[in-house]
Amino acid sequence: MTRTVVESKTKTVTIGFDEPFCVIGERINPTGRKKLAAELEAGDFSTVEKDALEQVACGAMVLDVNAGVVYNSNPNPNETEPPLMTRMIELVQGLVDVPLCIDSSVPAALEAGLAAAQGRPLLNSVTGEEDRLELVLPLVKKYNIPVVAISNDDTGISEDPDVRFAVAKKIVERAADFGIPAHDIVVDPLVMPVGAMATAGQQVFRLVRKLRDELGVNTTCGASNISFGLPNRHGINAAFLPMAIGAGMTSAIMNPVRPVEMEAIRAANFLMAHDPNGGEWIKFSRVLDAVKEGKEFAEASQESAAASAGQRGGRRGGRRRSA
Repeated sequence: MTRTVVESKTKTVTIGFDEPFCVIGERINPTGRKKLAAELEAGDFSTVEKDALEQVACGAMVLDVNAGVVYNSNPNPNETEPPLMTRMIELVQGLVDVPLCIDSSVPAALEAGLAAAQGRPLLNSVTGEEDRLELVLPLVKKYNIPVVAISNDDTGISEDPDVRFAVAKKIVERAADFGIPAHDIVVDPLVMPVGAMATAGQQVFRLVRKLRDELGVNTTCGASNISFGLPNRHGINAAFLPMAIGAGMTSAIMNPVRPVEMEAIRAANFLMAHDPNGGEWIKFSRVLDAVKEGKEFAEASQESAAASAGQRGGRRGGRRRSA
């Protein structure tokens, strides 16, 4: 059974077909977030700190970190992004103990993040473009880390799912040439917006099954892409995620600070027998009860996490006293 292992200094997360669905928190990314981009350019990391803590409390198992800020004073990302990535990685792993996903289109920023990261992070990403393969795969081999493989190449993003499968297969084969095993490749088959392509969901489900059965790889996606441009996006995302999980998808880059999507994932884990005795579902239900009583989801999640940590500490303390 394919297992992709990512690690922080103190915690291991396994992405796999027989594991709970891996939620990769997407919030630490200035793309499309003008306020965050402006803060980072000004050296203000308060939102990054808040997003890191909230996402983990709400159930993120891995945090994606992207430093793609366009500086007005120096728009060259090869110069500005690597030092910012280093600072953000060091900050985030000083706040939370989950593994990180280092996210950049700039190879120098990827390597800066890898040098700063503790444990075994996930690298985001490599594509089927020849120059990208030649730049990123040696980094993956050098640092012995898993990588997200996005199913587009020099011809762009194909609407044909068979073409996207062929690109994923090419990346897996090229990675093998570098000595990188298939279990360290997490394929993003690319989710199209269902508002623009009625068969987008069906395409993804078929692709995920084929990637699992024929290539034996784990998969991920930008989950919110499915609902782009539509009203009530969270409802669509919450329906899409369990269907993708049922098809074999094993992770998603998504916003965990959304109770409807996280409720869907917790329920899917239980139904897929990835939540023994429903323990996580029961804990999550208590959080939802607190939300119904008027608490914010992030606040209720943080209180639940603190209570669970206190209970574990109390049990350990009890054993020490009886020794």
